[in-house]
Amino acid sequence: MDYDLDKRDVDTKNLAQKSLKNGKLFDSIMKGIRSKEKTVRNNSFNTLMIISENNAEILYLNWDYLHAMLLSNNTNEQYIATYLLANLTSVDSQNKFETIFDEYFGILGGEKTMPASHVILNSGKIAENKPGLRSEIINKLLSTDKIFKGKQKDLIKVYAIETLRKIHAEDEDKIRIENFIKSQLNSSSSRTRSAAQCYIERCDMEL
Repeated sequence: MDYDLDKRDVDTKNLAQKSLKNGKLFDSIMKGIRSKEKTVRNNSFNTLMIISENNAEILYLNWDYLHAMLLSNNTNEQYIATYLLANLTSVDSQNKFETIFDEYFGILGGEKTMPASHVILNSGKIAENKPGLRSEIINKLLSTDKIFKGKQKDLIKVYAIETLRKIHAEDEDKIRIENFIKSQLNSSSSRTRSAAQCYIERCDMEL
């Protein structure tokens, strides 16, 4: 594989820097995130995460490519697109995320826990970058019980609580968030109860 994307110990920070000046390398990395080879895919994803955090405007030019991955039936592609698109909301001058809002959060309505959980975990970042969407995002997180079709609803609610407690909400939404989280103190899931108690006590929690 060109550019050592197939090597486990590749320096992704170095790759990210080089790709900003090397179009062929950048193209290889973009193709790499859809590779069937796990090492190539992970190296490419980790490299693009660095770019999306430090030079997001470069990756923003490939929004449509990432959007197509979000709509893919491939869980790995959805996972990658979920993170990269969330990071790109920091430079979304054309309000492209608003046009895919329903598709992005529509993943919450599926049966697969992994894609849904990562949508939730990235929601706080999107709410921070897109304050105009904050209340809508909060609505989605508060409705996980009704939206998510999978079996691990309690786990999904843990992620929702963790994300909700980090969102800087308006007073009205704060009340809704607090009521939702307090209601989880009576959950049948010990993990969900612990997450709710953690929020109330304002303590840190490792998921």
